[in-house]
Amino acid sequence: MAQSALALGSLTYGVSYDVRPNPAKQTVEVTLTLSQSSSLLLEMTMQVNSRTSGFKADGELDIGTDFVRWQPPANGGAISWQISVPHRRNGNGHDAWLDKQWGLFRAEDIIPRVSTRTRKGATSETQMSFAIPSEWSVVTEYQGENNHFTIDKPARRFDQPNGWIVMGKLGVRREDIAGVHVAIAGPVDNNVRRMDTLALLRWTLPEVSRLFPDMPARLTIVSAGKPMWRGGLSAPQSMFVHSSRPLISENATSTLLHEVMHLLLRLSADAGYDWIVEGLAEYYSLEILHRSGTISDKRFAIARADTAEWANSATSLCLPVSSGATTALAVTLLSALNDEIEERTDGAANLDDVARALRHADRNVDLAMLVDTVEQIAGHKADTLHIDKLPGCRNIASVNRKT
Repeated sequence: MAQSALALGSLTYGVSYDVRPNPAKQTVEVTLTLSQSSSLLLEMTMQVNSRTSGFKADGELDIGTDFVRWQPPANGGAISWQISVPHRRNGNGHDAWLDKQWGLFRAEDIIPRVSTRTRKGATSETQMSFAIPSEWSVVTEYQGENNHFTIDKPARRFDQPNGWIVMGKLGVRREDIAGVHVAIAGPVDNNVRRMDTLALLRWTLPEVSRLFPDMPARLTIVSAGKPMWRGGLSAPQSMFVHSSRPLISENATSTLLHEVMHLLLRLSADAGYDWIVEGLAEYYSLEILHRSGTISDKRFAIARADTAEWANSATSLCLPVSSGATTALAVTLLSALNDEIEERTDGAANLDDVARALRHADRNVDLAMLVDTVEQIAGHKADTLHIDKLPGCRNIASVNRKT
């Protein structure tokens, strides 16, 4: 497959990732095969950790404590490594797993992130394939068939796989919703609610697409039970949600939609400002349930009141990680910010405009970016975002100015 890249042009080289899981040993062996005609890819540097071992390669190989640098032969070659897959998240369940029944992990868990040095203008054509037991199948965020997938990232010159991967004896449901190809996949006998999930997305994704018209073409949701971490985690076009999580909780929040919003917002935060990212994801997960009619006006009002009450127990907003009462406080603040923007613009703008602007930012979000974005949209600085109304944030802002 990778060899076909040679016919595409003199500046295109082929990269093929061949993934071979060993369920009995809970490891994965990956071989990267490079096809090129004339030294297009000159050097590749991988970021590695203690779970990665057994590097072998054609050409020159330099193995450090946290990196591996590969200088391949001029006409191509191969490099291989082995990964121990299981990984615990915060001591409470796994965010990567492989056993004799199934595996669930991110591509980043088995394929180290790389930087490359190439001839000017050189680009890759990348494939990823899996050698798995005959009764297994694989689902990723990429389009493919027969366990072979094409990795195409037009914005990057070197395409490397991202996102969640599930393999094993799977149950899969697929449907096109609001112009998005949705796949729900998980191991059989794990109580994965595939049809329920599709139903909730049929109600809500059309409203999400009105908020963000430039929706991705694909959305892959993977799920499993024990021993996975009992939460949700998003990636570029895929996400994981534990099969025990309710689609809508008794307090009218939704882990599923929270992670969908993370996936679409594409935001990362500077130190101390995780509340902005988590607050927006939670604010809109509740908003979308209401806007779509999935929950009633009365239920929405009760949920907002419950969130405000929970927020009263938060002592600080600007913490390294936002969760629980801190995120509830962020949601309450963002609701007030939405009301202020609507009032200042006579209803011509609201927090939706801020969210759409932030998701196209080219750096991590912080308080200054949020303040500036709101000012550009509302025409005034927001009283809601005054530093005296943000508990714990004055010290963070002071530290960031000094650094």
